[in-house]
Amino acid sequence: DGALAAAVTARAATLADAVHLIRDLVDEPPNRLTPAVFAARAKALADAAGLEAEVLDEAALEEGGFGGIVGVGRGSAHPPRLVRATWAPRRARSRVALVGKGITFDSGGLSLKPPASMPEMKSDMAGAATVLGVVLAAARQELAVRVDAWLALAENMPGGGAQRPSDIITMYDGTTVEITNTDAEGRLVLADALARAVQDGPDAVIDVATLTGAQIVALGERVGGVMGTPALRREVVEAAARAGEALWPMPLPAHLRAKLDSPFARLRNAAVGDRAGGMLVAGLFLREFMGRTPWAHLDVAGPAYNGKAPWGATPAGGTGAGAAALLELLRARAGA
Repeated sequence: DGALAAAVTARAATLADAVHLIRDLVDEPPNRLTPAVFAARAKALADAAGLEAEVLDEAALEEGGFGGIVGVGRGSAHPPRLVRATWAPRRARSRVALVGKGITFDSGGLSLKPPASMPEMKSDMAGAATVLGVVLAAARQELAVRVDAWLALAENMPGGGAQRPSDIITMYDGTTVEITNTDAEGRLVLADALARAVQDGPDAVIDVATLTGAQIVALGERVGGVMGTPALRREVVEAAARAGEALWPMPLPAHLRAKLDSPFARLRNAAVGDRAGGMLVAGLFLREFMGRTPWAHLDVAGPAYNGKAPWGATPAGGTGAGAAALLELLRARAGA
């Protein structure tokens, strides 16, 4: 009994609700959770919680110059969306932007995935589900941190309008990118959203994504990787440890940056014929869009979806990985 017990119980209930929301969204079949449906659900939940919410449809994305999100979505009958949901307390001690990869289904596009790799690709929107769950939980706990959650939503399909390897696109910040692999699409939608988030001048930006199979090769299915600005990377890892989640700090070696050089554009979206350090190369690509803003990148390709038998408190399917760590980081920044 008592105020402390009530506060701890309330925090636990808020986290549980957020995790269940994330798991339910990840487990939705892709024919039921298209980018437009996901965006509508996110806005409805944000509106109900009293958050500010905005949805950019395909026309607004095209007009706004979001070449990464638009390019990824071109091959699908279900057009892309970008959602912003904001918890803005009256007195905020910090401002944090959370950016989530929201590929509602990833076929690989024209760089088609093998059939055995596709059934779990409904989970490629887990990052977007995570940042939505976290911003709703921050509002429910009334944390003294402004949180802008960005959901970059698209479906990656090999339709007649799909982008091709060797296409060149122009990203939101004007960076030109040569497409060398259409299955390296998550970094494109994330980069657009990151570039937009940076414009608002946050104190920190954290993105969450099921970004690379290389993350699973490096760290297995239960441990996520964290890259980015060293101080913020450390803050994320320490918050994860307090929250009981497994996130491991990873480097961004300078020599790997050359793998992104293109003779035709400012960057290429993936190394050609070289899989070494794939998780780190993807992180280096994202870093190009961050300027001097403190930034951390969570690659949770393994932990976000459990395709095997349940273990511990982790069910089969969507897991909600990363939510506890991010909410703990926000709580610490709020002084709660």
